[in-house]
Amino acid sequence: QVNLEESGGGLVQAGASLRLICAASNHTWTNHGTVWFRQAPGKEREFISAITWNGQQSRYADSVKGRFTISIDNRKHTVYLQMDSLSPEDTAVYYCARDRRPIYTGNSYPADMMEVWGKGTLVTVSP
Repeated sequence: QVNLEESGGGLVQAGASLRLICAASNHTWTNHGTVWFRQAPGKEREFISAITWNGQQSRYADSVKGRFTISIDNRKHTVYLQMDSLSPEDTAVYYCARDRRPIYTGNSYPADMMEVWGKGTLVTVSP
């Protein structure tokens, strides 16, 4: 029933910024968080950031803390990931997903705990 679609990726130079967008259809985010992951070629999918359905709590991986900011607009059913100070190490396909765990505000976000995924958007950062 719920569909997620990422957008906003592109090719940028190191130090630049991008804003990723995760748009949901038939989704209210009630009691379920939205999570950003990324996957580089030859690497496993890794957790980047998460936000609760009401936007009151957020979590970040150590690799992006202080550079990335997650936010949610419930009126538009959209989650954003503002990415600043990008480096080549940030190059990956970025995915958004809906957490299957209700009212979860912990620190563990394995990929197999997600129940809905978008198709991903590619971010490439040149040196």
